[in-house]
Amino acid sequence: MSSPVELAAAEPVAASPVKALPYRSWVEVSRPQIAANFRAIQRVVGKSVEIMPVVKADAYRHGAIEVSRTLEQQGAKWLAVSNTEEGVALREAGISARILVMADFLPFTREAMLAHHLTPVIHSLEDIAELNKLAQSRSEKVRFHFKVDSGLSRLGVRWDAAGVAEAILGAPNLELEGLMSHLASPANYGTKQTEEQIAAFDRLAGHLKAAGISPSLVHLSATIPIAYGRRQAWRGMVRPGHAIYGYVSPARGHAPAQVLDVKPALTWRATVLSVKDLPAGASVGYGGMFKTIGPTRVATLAAGYADGIPHKLSNRGSVIVHGCVAPIIGAVSMDMTSVDVTHVPQTRVGDAITLLGAEGNVQIDAQQIAKIAGTISYSVLCGIHARVKRIYV
Repeated sequence: MSSPVELAAAEPVAASPVKALPYRSWVEVSRPQIAANFRAIQRVVGKSVEIMPVVKADAYRHGAIEVSRTLEQQGAKWLAVSNTEEGVALREAGISARILVMADFLPFTREAMLAHHLTPVIHSLEDIAELNKLAQSRSEKVRFHFKVDSGLSRLGVRWDAAGVAEAILGAPNLELEGLMSHLASPANYGTKQTEEQIAAFDRLAGHLKAAGISPSLVHLSATIPIAYGRRQAWRGMVRPGHAIYGYVSPARGHAPAQVLDVKPALTWRATVLSVKDLPAGASVGYGGMFKTIGPTRVATLAAGYADGIPHKLSNRGSVIVHGCVAPIIGAVSMDMTSVDVTHVPQTRVGDAITLLGAEGNVQIDAQQIAKIAGTISYSVLCGIHARVKRIYV
């Protein structure tokens, strides 16, 4: 995609005026686009593969409850969260889909997890025994998923197939429903790490099968293996996160063509607090890191790094004002950001500007922002603060 600098050089196409809302800063989340992205994933993987959308971190700041409702309406039978608290919030909001808790089996969360019918991912042999004791005390048969560390070296059990089989067979109050792993470098086609991880996972799964253990669900894939058609990683379930929200990270090396087409579901806007004309040589922002070289009109926006605008966009990033790209000048401050609107003289106090999104043929997305800020698009989306108002359209 074009960078904001490249977009600034393009001739903008007239866009409809952005409707200003009575908020300092807000995001607009498109339910239809979330639904369309889910359906796009369905078309790629086919009916035989279950889709478990990942709605952790408040659905990458899109709003987990509203996103989950939309996904349930589209037929999603599973959702994935990071921790018990996230799962409980969905249950209390009326979400009835199966919810997998991927990274939380802490002692103080276990009772709540089972009380709210959340499905735990177990990462250690010791925790299989602990879950079995808890299930026995509740007189329940508890389903769980087991995580294999196939090479990411984070959560999960590594290589010990005999120990895994013994622990599972020794837990009569449990049912191993799913076997899973997580790929470390699926977008890098210049390394064999993904193939090596799949092979390691399959070796352990084969040993379990020989011991009579065959879970009904097997899953390794997040967005990237879906988007680039790495079918050997799909198995019976996939766990798309980034793609649900409209993003696919670029691949490296000799990658196959991308087979998944999704579009961003979130637009981020802020209100103009003030507009002023500055003479040549005026300093702008903390530290005077920008000086005007001629008469300059500056708009101050009601959003800063406390709202999630990366501080590294200081003097480097851009926003969209009335369909035109306007550069950020000076340091991004906690609650405000200054932009040069000399070439957009119609800018007024109260106008809505676009921090992330599109107006006409001009677009700034999370990947563009991440490239300039030296981070990743996930961080840009998850960095949008909770104080930014969420609007669902």
